[in-house]
Amino acid sequence: MAKTWNIDPTHSEVQFKVKHLVISTVTGSFKSFSGSVISEGDDFDGAKATFSLETASVDTNVADRDGHLRSPEFFDSENFPLLTFKGKVAKAGDDYKLVGDLTIKDITKPVELAVEFGGKMVDGYGQHKAGFEITGKINRKEFGLTWSMVTEAGGVVVGDDVKLLLNVQVVEQVEEAATA
Repeated sequence: MAKTWNIDPTHSEVQFKVKHLVISTVTGSFKSFSGSVISEGDDFDGAKATFSLETASVDTNVADRDGHLRSPEFFDSENFPLLTFKGKVAKAGDDYKLVGDLTIKDITKPVELAVEFGGKMVDGYGQHKAGFEITGKINRKEFGLTWSMVTEAGGVVVGDDVKLLLNVQVVEQVEEAATA
């Protein structure tokens, strides 16, 4: 029997890391996102996964940088408000992998992300939950995020590779019993 698991945004986070000047790393996050996993039964192998986030919700703790990331030089949040993912979960050893299509700025590319399964638990309200840590790396330029600058010394301001880190808790949706 198919089960739908929706992301619990209060117990989940979406982060990214990118090199700055090739010597340090800047970490950012997205504050507004949603998604679901539809599994057949209790195992997540073969489950369908969908995810979207609002690009305007980017937060690096620096207002000017966040504004630049929302601008046409990066996410162009006004014209491309959503980043989306559609794919499947597949067993990979003791854990899983997430394979599917990532779309940023209307550019869709296949990606594969590692998924560490944290387990399942019933919370204090009787809700069935599962936890996952999802990691991977993409090249930002492949998705149209091509802004670049070179310093006087020849250093690159922003690295091309972006590390992704999602800690996701999903909650099983329970069908409401029909009342007579």
